[in-house]
Amino acid sequence: MKSYLAAAVQMTSLPDLEKNLTQAEEWIDLAVRRGAELVGLPENFSFLGDEAQKVEQASVIADRTEKFLKTMAQRYQITLLGGGFPVPASEGHVTNTLLLVGPDGQTLARYNKVHLFDVDLPDGNTYQESATVLAGREYPPVHDSESLGRLGFSICYDVRFPELYRHLANQAAEVIFVPAAFTAFTGKDHWQVLLQARAIENTAYIIAPAQTGVHYGRRQTHGHAMIVDPWGIVLANAGRDPGLAIAEISPRRLATVRQQMPCLQHRVFPTPVSS
Repeated sequence: MKSYLAAAVQMTSLPDLEKNLTQAEEWIDLAVRRGAELVGLPENFSFLGDEAQKVEQASVIADRTEKFLKTMAQRYQITLLGGGFPVPASEGHVTNTLLLVGPDGQTLARYNKVHLFDVDLPDGNTYQESATVLAGREYPPVHDSESLGRLGFSICYDVRFPELYRHLANQAAEVIFVPAAFTAFTGKDHWQVLLQARAIENTAYIIAPAQTGVHYGRRQTHGHAMIVDPWGIVLANAGRDPGLAIAEISPRRLATVRQQMPCLQHRVFPTPVSS
């Protein structure tokens, strides 16, 4: 693992596949021009519309999105994360699938979101992700990159379940992605503190691409794409507007924090490694 720049993209995705992919390409281009070698796109980056639209268009969205990620990774010679998009699974259902693609356009890792967002919020919004999404059944993988480190994965609502991140830590993850479309209501109180907690308790970098703004109807997201270091320090925060959070991922910093705070070695009840 070497020192390198990573970028967490922040978007306002809409129920318009082509417009979203154009927007994503513009942010990828800017991130690369600023020196990023690892770029993450948020959950629902290629399509953010109502559930019926998502299921109806899932085949087209999945095909175009995967081709887009592979084309962009090759064109810009980067490692690129697509933080979650619908993939047809069964009649009336999709998976919320994350894809990591290498500079050669090959798939490096794939993860289907495990924890689904079924919540009635006090602001009057109701979310029932399980109505159209099938939950993944396996822990997310860890991809071992010689140059970028050991990369772990999660999606949005997963961030509230620390056991998933402890599994990634047990697999020696050093950098963990949390692409999200976090709601504006919950985000103001929980988003940053949860990201910092996951970074601190696992002494790992957190890269959290995010959705921001109004997408359709009453759907509004919090923004604040972030990169957090293993001590819990926010290295970059994209704020409320579409943009980028860019920061250095440093193996020296990682090693220093893990030496100063070796809590992963001090666990009295270590979680068993599961597959």
